[in-house]
Order: sequence, then C-alpha cells, then structure tokens
Amino acid sequence: MPVSTDRERIRRIVRKGGVKLHVFEPSGRRVWTVVGDGDEHWVDLGLGYCSCPAFHFGLLRGSARCYHLDAAAAASSTRRHATVMFSDDEYAGFVAGLLPRL
Repeated sequence: MPVSTDRERIRRIVRKGGVKLHVFEPSGRRVWTVVGDGDEHWVDLGLGYCSCPAFHFGLLRGSARCYHLDAAAAASSTRRHATVMFSDDEYAGFVAGLLPRL
C-alpha cells in the first residue's frame, strides 16, 4: 500500500471527524486535538504548535509544521470538526490527561 501524502492524510482526518474542538464553559477556553495515524495530539492554531514528535523534530530542522496543524486549520476554516463541551471544572483534569502525551 503506498504511503499517503500529507494532503491525503489531512482530508482523511477531517472527513473522519478526527479534529476536535474542546470548549470549556463558562470561560470559553478552547483546546484543539487531532487524532493522527495513531495518537491524539494537542494543537494550538494561534501559536502554530502541535504536540506530535514530527513537529518538534521539524523545529530542529527549521520547519515547524505538521499535518496535524494543517488538518486542524482545514477543519476550523470549513467547520468540519467535532465540538465537545466541558465545564470549566473539568479543564485541569483534561489538560492533565494531555500532559503524559507531550
């Protein structure tokens, strides 16, 4: 099976609902996550950050971009993402759950 291109990966992730926007109320805090080829990664569109290893190794090579960031941007601009609502009381636990993956 041929290796898919990043563009194909992005389309597949968006189509399958792999981009999630977690909204915490009443503060309105927003956390994006993207399920890639295996793990779920935290993405910050405003900072241009992704928690995946490819992003970090890309920084070392001078190219801080990965397909997770591009998938989140595509899903955000087309509104093709899942939105999951949480209480602000759940924020600390949610972030603590992301930390082991960083």
